[in-house]
Amino acid sequence: MVVVVVGATLLAGFRVDQAVDEEAAGGFPWSNEMLQWQRSGYHFQTAKNYMSGTSGLMYYRGWYHMFFQYNPVGTDWDDGMEWGHAVSRNLVQWRTLPIAMVADQWYDILGVLSGSMTVLPNGTVIMIYTGATNASAVEVQCIATPADPTDPLLRRWTKHPANPVIWSPPGVGTKDFRDPMTAWYDESDDTWRTLLGSKDDNNGHHDGIAMMYKTKDFLNYELIPGILHRVERTGEWECIDFYPVGRRTSDNSSEMLHVLKASMDDERHDYYSLGTYDSAANRWTPIDPELDLGIGLRYDWGKFYASTSFYDPAKKRRVLMGYVGEVDSKRADVVKGWASIQSVPRTIALDEKTRTNLLLWPVEEIETLRLNATELSDVTLNTGSVIHIPLRQGTQLDIEATFHLDASAVAALNEADVGYNCSSSGGAVNRGALGPFGLLVLAAGDRRGEQTAVYFYVSRGLDGGLHTSFCQDELRSSRAKDVTKRVIGSTVPVLDGEAFSMRVLVDHSIVQGFAMGGRTTMTSRVYPMEAYQEAKVYLFNNATGASVTAERLVVHEMDSAHNQLSNMDDHSYVQ
Repeated sequence: MVVVVVGATLLAGFRVDQAVDEEAAGGFPWSNEMLQWQRSGYHFQTAKNYMSGTSGLMYYRGWYHMFFQYNPVGTDWDDGMEWGHAVSRNLVQWRTLPIAMVADQWYDILGVLSGSMTVLPNGTVIMIYTGATNASAVEVQCIATPADPTDPLLRRWTKHPANPVIWSPPGVGTKDFRDPMTAWYDESDDTWRTLLGSKDDNNGHHDGIAMMYKTKDFLNYELIPGILHRVERTGEWECIDFYPVGRRTSDNSSEMLHVLKASMDDERHDYYSLGTYDSAANRWTPIDPELDLGIGLRYDWGKFYASTSFYDPAKKRRVLMGYVGEVDSKRADVVKGWASIQSVPRTIALDEKTRTNLLLWPVEEIETLRLNATELSDVTLNTGSVIHIPLRQGTQLDIEATFHLDASAVAALNEADVGYNCSSSGGAVNRGALGPFGLLVLAAGDRRGEQTAVYFYVSRGLDGGLHTSFCQDELRSSRAKDVTKRVIGSTVPVLDGEAFSMRVLVDHSIVQGFAMGGRTTMTSRVYPMEAYQEAKVYLFNNATGASVTAERLVVHEMDSAHNQLSNMDDHSYVQ
């Protein structure tokens, strides 16, 4: 294959002209063609209106079910949110079904908010969700069950006459008590347990808290004394999740850890922490206090929120999904008529090499959408070089890349480069001795045009060790002014002998990066005004002191999922 080397000015600043004259257009830069292009090809999204977090995920009678927050009449969050519903055989191709839960009772008239699904050993399905009541949106917990359990698609639901089944306990704000998670069985007292998040704003605090309830019949609940966990100054915890990861040794000594996850309402990011769980004491303790919940690890360092996970009994794995909101203007969302995308489903596993982080990776079923592949190996990238990768199209891709830094250059670097941070780095144009290097995607052919950089940056710390950051630079992703553009990312562990590996999913206006097998992940929404017409992909090395070898690059062009976004045989469906 012939590759074309172009100047490093591809990473330089924008031209000052605009593809669309925003001033003449009243500050609105988008054509209908651009807005249509922004719809994803293999990520799930509704045909119109607003969608947000997954409210329940489960596997039932051969079907994967995804319930999600849905506004049937607008492109933003509003009172009266309902539960949309979609099903899939493979977590890739989805079919939308009738709206599962509408806001029609006093206890949920202002919104059927987030919740979860629990499948009991006898096959009974219990939906538990938060209702926003007619009394100033006070939050209460309610349950519902399938109207016809023999229907594998679970198209109709019945709210229980005993609703609401849980009210906020004393000392907890009535609007700060939501999102019950999937229940699990505790054999010590023959009960089912669930967790809810909240906050403690009493006496000057602003602490995130997790509270545990137990029940035998899902109608009568007892608050277990004490708080499972609290972290100061982290604010409201919502969409909480809690599950075991890891393995046990043959002598039954415990290696099991428990993940505690919460969506932080104050800053709108999904954090997790690894710890140990003492069921008898109702206590979870982080293994590293510096990586406690809300102050350390995240599921994703970009636009990713209100996620939930479920255990998939068909493939014996834990699967995670979260929603990816828009970062354009509300006006643009109204014009295009829809807002938000669901992330690709990801598997969750403990990183057994480090035991300090999770591995989040796209489910293997995504690979069934791969079409033709372009492969390169042992491509040398000298300092300041950019190499174009010829493709048929650059809009729907699954890219796997492995890089190696020149060992002699690394050894020769003695000067410390401390404090590198993706968000304050200025992006891929700012050069260091050992980075940045990686990929440019959704790039215009113009050497000063739009581009989204996904890259590694390696620095030497004061301790003499190497530290690696994995970043996504959105600053040059679009010429539009009504778009939020940032540099996102975080550090990622790279162990001795490991190459620098990344996987990048490109699907129109969403770019998702996975580093080192999923140790660090990040998601961007990007809205190019030029690159959408003929998106290109480049390898680049903007380091000043080391050449980089792309040991392996495989670019899979991806088919669309061809989701069925309406069912005309049903009288009511998510459109």
